[in-house]
Amino acid sequence: MRVNMQSVNFTVDGKLVNFIQKRMDKLDNYYDRIVSSDVYLKVENTSVKENKVVEVKVYVPGDEFMVKKQCKTFEEGLDNAVGAMERVLLKRKEKLRAYI
Repeated sequence: MRVNMQSVNFTVDGKLVNFIQKRMDKLDNYYDRIVSSDVYLKVENTSVKENKVVEVKVYVPGDEFMVKKQCKTFEEGLDNAVGAMERVLLKRKEKLRAYI
């Protein structure tokens, strides 16, 4: 799957890029018609420790889904976002099965 990554207010290191790619590739197990995906990583300037925001957009034929999570680390945020996206994709798959 093609994954576009954008970071706001910081630069991404190689470990994080590899982690994101590996986690996003697992979404193919839940829904096989994913066209592409976007991952946005943002650091908010607040005094709160949970200032890392991860947004995941997944494009499927005829629709797009977005999940946004805010956590202490990008890894934790991405895990939570991908878990939520798995549930969204499974729900979409079940809806399509109902029409067949």
